Amino acid sequence: PKPIRSAYLISKANFVACHQFVFLQRFDVLKPLVEGGTFLLNSPYPPEEVWDHLPRRVQEQLIEKKARFFVIDGYKVAKETGMGQRINTIMQTCFFAISGILPREEAIAKIKEAIRKTYGKRGEAIVQKNFAAVDAALDHLHEVKLPERATSTIEIPPTVSPKAPEFVQKVVAPIIRGEGDSLPVSAFPPDGTFPTGTAAWEKRNIALEVPVWDEQLCIQCGKCVLVCPHAVIRSKVYDPALLKDAPPTFKHAPAKWKEFKDKVYTLQVAVEDCTGCAVCVEVCPVKDKKDPSRKALNMAPQIPLRETERANWEFFLSIPDNDRTQLNPALVKDSQLLQPLFEFSGACAGCGETPYVKLLTQLFGDRLIIGNATGCSSIYGGNLPTTPYTVDREGRGPAWNNSLFEDAAEFAFGLRLAVDQHTQFARDLLKKLAGKIGEALVDALLNADQSTEAGIQQQRERVKLLKQRLQELDDPVARRLLDVADYLVKKSVWAIGGDGWAYDIGYGGLDHVLSTNRNINLLVLDTEVYSNTGGQMSKATPLGAVAKFAAAGKPTGKKDLGMMAMQYGHVYVGRVAMGYNDAHTIKTFLEAEAHEGPSIIIAYCHCIAHGYDLRYGFEQQKAAVESGHFALYRYNPNLIQLGKNPFQLDSKPPKLPFEKYAYNETRFTMLTRFDPERAKKLLEQAQHNIRMRFRLYQHIAAMSLEDQEQKEEAKVEEEKHA
Repeated sequence: PKPIRSAYLISKANFVACHQFVFLQRFDVLKPLVEGGTFLLNSPYPPEEVWDHLPRRVQEQLIEKKARFFVIDGYKVAKETGMGQRINTIMQTCFFAISGILPREEAIAKIKEAIRKTYGKRGEAIVQKNFAAVDAALDHLHEVKLPERATSTIEIPPTVSPKAPEFVQKVVAPIIRGEGDSLPVSAFPPDGTFPTGTAAWEKRNIALEVPVWDEQLCIQCGKCVLVCPHAVIRSKVYDPALLKDAPPTFKHAPAKWKEFKDKVYTLQVAVEDCTGCAVCVEVCPVKDKKDPSRKALNMAPQIPLRETERANWEFFLSIPDNDRTQLNPALVKDSQLLQPLFEFSGACAGCGETPYVKLLTQLFGDRLIIGNATGCSSIYGGNLPTTPYTVDREGRGPAWNNSLFEDAAEFAFGLRLAVDQHTQFARDLLKKLAGKIGEALVDALLNADQSTEAGIQQQRERVKLLKQRLQELDDPVARRLLDVADYLVKKSVWAIGGDGWAYDIGYGGLDHVLSTNRNINLLVLDTEVYSNTGGQMSKATPLGAVAKFAAAGKPTGKKDLGMMAMQYGHVYVGRVAMGYNDAHTIKTFLEAEAHEGPSIIIAYCHCIAHGYDLRYGFEQQKAAVESGHFALYRYNPNLIQLGKNPFQLDSKPPKLPFEKYAYNETRFTMLTRFDPERAKKLLEQAQHNIRMRFRLYQHIAAMSLEDQEQKEEAKVEEEKHA
């Protein structure tokens, strides 16, 4: 008989490896291990200490199953061999060394052969680092002899806190544990909706190191809070009287705001939710004059901080949030006192997309409606196992929906139309009931200025009063108005997606939505490649970059989506790069949302597909702008009415050669290794295109509408007298 070759779920395993030590406290890792099997653990503890750090249940299972137990500090090996935090090669080497599937020497040779095949195009240095990791792995691999009995006092904690809501306890927690298949269909919401805010209960503890705040050095600029991809760094200004109940290790400093002179400031890190990307440390502008290697944030091992910082985080959350009406959202430091309503997502460590999404929820989250394209932003923004979109203390937060890859603009447009219909319906009913509700209240509701936080808050108070009066009326019209009264508060509708959606697959729908002149906003998270599906070329991929379907370097330039959108004349357009100018990014978001018509923001996002350490992602964003590769501009149709040029070029002329930006990234350097002549040619062409494109921008920005109108009027007069 011929063997059946297929993929099967393994329920009985001779070999089990655990690559993250924290998984021992989250999953039943040893459940499938058979008696006499082998267990390999990546451990931060040396072989002579690791036994004392295992949960008691794990110790008991190892003894019961008479297992062979091996440990290695894979991250230590990776760090010493220049691999960063990449341990896949190291753990694979250990597997072959222990399992005996192949003779050790033959297995090592095969691994190195695969390394050269996989990473050869990325350069010899990458290959040699992987070779060094393979060789070092065997030197750091140790077998631990099992004691006769379990001695640990460490118990496996519950998957989620006992304080979690019932749905989280009964549905979300089993999914987190990997037991989702055991849930009956009846456990899930019948209408398909999932509650928001569940990501806060999933404490992943995956970071080896986390940022630690130095309150003495900090200038309270808010930049670290802004760039944190997972919203684990928060800040608040509050009354010092609240500190009477603070944990002993809770840090604070006098607030450096003129408006809050008598207040104190705290920057708090949720260490159990942190991914350890260190982006915050890199963007921190402060250095210790006595020790330039130290900043206001410095990385430190997570495990020793876990217990104390858990208590500090819980206390921090108990502090009242800052009053939105007392802050200027256009200032970075003020905007970062606003609660993010997008937190602890499953995005990559150091993700370049999520800071923009988080900022969006800080500025407009309590009235935000999102239609999301399929892609990275729908995966980390989705609802399984947990939902990162959350609510404020009033229960308000983003309403998030995901349709298909190609129709996010149309999908969000449908949401916009629905909101407009509900709003108009509410206004019509309001007019019908004016005599019963009160003319003054109705007039105030219909003519409310909701262009500011204070105006929106005042409208909410009016709606609250309206609901009270409606409940007193025995009138079917009043009951119908009660259902839609909240639509009298301004809603902010956004379509969100990547460049694959906006530049390629969904461009037709995007273009149609922009043409309609409806009040809808589009946020394009531009990584210049199809990130989620494996790194395929898109029309946003730059000239000369290597991607799937562009293995020899993309032969054509990047589509200028912003310039195309400007041709309508009524569309607000903005190109932003947070790493170059964070204040400009916030200003663009505020202007786009305030525009009574369609808007599109194209946000430059660094990505793991670019091929470099994302710790330096925002520095690379800066280089993208300074090289002219990603020039920043805004097109504001509202300026036309003022007689001003609507196009504003917001970045300076290129001062960095394109090569200095591009050759920081593997997607560009790969081509130099297997076709250097073509790489050189494409680089020169890209540099030429950048110069020509920037000259075009400068020419448009220098145009004077007033002068042009005068010239046209003079020409008409000349023709009359001719």
